[in-house]
Amino acid sequence: MVDFRGHLSSIALSADPRIAGTMTREADIRQALEQVTDAYGFHGFVVMVVPARSSSSLSESVVMTNWPKDFLVSYDAASLMAGSPVIKRLRRSTIPFTYDTELDSRRRPDGKGNAVLSLFERGHLRRGVYIPVHDVHGTCGAVGFGGDREVVNAGELKELTFVAAYLFSRLSEIGEIRNRAPGGLSRREIECLHWAAAGKTTTEMAKILDLSEYTVNHYLSRATRKLDSVNRVQTVAKAIRAGLIN
Repeated sequence: MVDFRGHLSSIALSADPRIAGTMTREADIRQALEQVTDAYGFHGFVVMVVPARSSSSLSESVVMTNWPKDFLVSYDAASLMAGSPVIKRLRRSTIPFTYDTELDSRRRPDGKGNAVLSLFERGHLRRGVYIPVHDVHGTCGAVGFGGDREVVNAGELKELTFVAAYLFSRLSEIGEIRNRAPGGLSRREIECLHWAAAGKTTTEMAKILDLSEYTVNHYLSRATRKLDSVNRVQTVAKAIRAGLIN
């Protein structure tokens, strides 16, 4: 993998065959994001599609992350997205910005600031940066990096904005961000339901489809909501009755 910290100044990443040629799978993008996270002294990263105003679940919008496994579960269980100043800003702005959970928690109108601060401190994601991004299909997303380090400076923010936009674009080209809008089931959602119907576990599906377990769960959650189901079993049953899977 290319050392991003040494190749960010004026290199057109998409035109560099050493980089583009090695990023043909979701796993390659994940490895690159992990490398950027380490290079800049962060603890975690997240790639998401900006949640709709009607959405109440952050986990449904996350495409890829290395946050602690129970982080999103706890976040959604406490219904923390509705009052998040970060999510509100992502919905209305295209300008990269830094965040400090201690400061942002004080701005919450729902009185859940202490719960947010405790959760982010446990995850070592107290301070960081969010970078609004979009792909050629018009999908609005964000790439975030968080940790316990000091606030990023202007030079670092410029570099991170550059690489975040590139990696989000590559992820979209690979196909992991497409078909996120409500509507008919996407090819990936149907594939996941097919293997779920065959009795495969999330871990097994991830290996078969060359995806992360997180992404598999995302597709299955999307399919469940689109088919107005209450769980995976009912979703598979509805998909079979509708002729979407055999």
